[in-house]
Amino acid sequence: MGREEAQGGKSEEEDGRVKPPVYRIDPAAPHHATVVHALQRNAAAIGAQDGIAVEARTLSYRAYAAAVAGLAHRLRALGAGGERVAVVMPNGLETAVALLGAMAAGAQVAPINPGFTDPEVLRALRDAEPRIILCRADWADRARRLAPEAGAAHVVVLGEGGERIEPWAAGTSLALPEPLPQPGDLAAMFFTGGTTGVPKAAQHRHEGLMAHARAALGCWPLEQDRERVLNVAPAFHIWGFWFTALVPMHAGATTVIVPVYKPAAVLEAFARQRITVFAGGPSAIYVGLRGNENYRATDFSHLKFCLSGGAPCAEELLTAWERETGTAIFEGIGMSEAAPIAGNPVKGRRKIRSVGPPVADTKIEIVDLDTGTRVLPQGEAGEIRLKGPQVMVGYRNRPDETAHALRGGWLYTGDIGYFDEEGYLFVVDRKKEMILVGGFNVYPREVDELLMKHPAIHEAATVGVPDSFSGEAVKAYVALKPGAALTREALEAYCEANLVKYKRPKHIEFLAALPKTSVGKLDKLALKRM
Repeated sequence: MGREEAQGGKSEEEDGRVKPPVYRIDPAAPHHATVVHALQRNAAAIGAQDGIAVEARTLSYRAYAAAVAGLAHRLRALGAGGERVAVVMPNGLETAVALLGAMAAGAQVAPINPGFTDPEVLRALRDAEPRIILCRADWADRARRLAPEAGAAHVVVLGEGGERIEPWAAGTSLALPEPLPQPGDLAAMFFTGGTTGVPKAAQHRHEGLMAHARAALGCWPLEQDRERVLNVAPAFHIWGFWFTALVPMHAGATTVIVPVYKPAAVLEAFARQRITVFAGGPSAIYVGLRGNENYRATDFSHLKFCLSGGAPCAEELLTAWERETGTAIFEGIGMSEAAPIAGNPVKGRRKIRSVGPPVADTKIEIVDLDTGTRVLPQGEAGEIRLKGPQVMVGYRNRPDETAHALRGGWLYTGDIGYFDEEGYLFVVDRKKEMILVGGFNVYPREVDELLMKHPAIHEAATVGVPDSFSGEAVKAYVALKPGAALTREALEAYCEANLVKYKRPKHIEFLAALPKTSVGKLDKLALKRM
């Protein structure tokens, strides 16, 4: 793992470290130059198969490719080639076509959250500097108002009230505008979540996106041309983009999308759409499904496995979901800058609370928090850094931020973690979220995990708050399960029995529900502002 670089040539055997399990890409698996080439292959090889389904609307792979080709020609005529195209749309059939159509036109696609406020979306648009903005009719007025400030030359409205994809899908031509995108061309940018600072646009090439797909399929394999994959994550987030326009496409799977995360609609889709793989997402997705009245009656008989990333799942949730549905949730880790990084293997040993071994072609090291150069031994927590083909090329228009994140060929993730004796990665917390109490490090996840084990607690999150005595103190925000009762004194006694004094919450606040980001993660920035 590169320890010899920092510690004078000691082998892993000499310093007692254990080599992690190694993922390998199946050499017989399809290898596509770009996701556009994957779509072309699927249209030719499995054209009659469902390519994408959104509620009652379905496109075969051939119709999907024809719709993408029609939009690509439209965008190329507007000068999209070599430029950027912003897609400001919620999940839907048109959104999937827009993402692929922009890349097929030779543009770099910039998915942006349509729920942003005007200042937020304008900041993203100014970063992206798109030539074209794609949106739905209900967003058209905002797009036309903001376009001049963002330097966008055109606004194209897709769907009802704008340009319909159905005539393109029904067309006979699958020919794409030439030249086709190449592996080294810029393909997409993903805006960081922004819960710890101003969002930045992480840029990726086509070859990087293909590395994303191969790495994901290396640890979470999909049977070629057979799976039906359900996605509920928004396409403007890298996880949602993966399962809208990338991973299922690479494997020739059918992509099933629920436009808006509503537990009842998601549960109904499992049976109606014969879902074999649930892309899932943060733990809040699964918590919401289990809390729905239809959960116990849902048919999960076609389901093979489920995935989670973005926020850790509590052990109680993982075990309960598997017991109740008969399928396991496999956790992994990724970020807008590189995804995936590590993942629990579907074919292999899954470790609860671990995010798994490093994915294929990826090198991970744990380094000290002070210098970021000293590689730490197995079992010791430090910052996670990595090298791999899935790493971004940098932040758009942010040279200083890029230089800080990419140092010496390594991507510094800002996550704190450690390797166990079998090479499985455990994420302790975010570097910036670490709480320093009187000189002692407190990792919020550890406290959160303990709170979540209390039978009365539905959700919990801890943050650091200023303290005149210790510098910082731990504050816990707690939401109770319906009908549950828990006093502050009882919770304090529970923490006293399970945590050393400096880790115990000094402040406790009960909320009806904890705030979430647009992608379902706990919004700790919002908590810190309370």
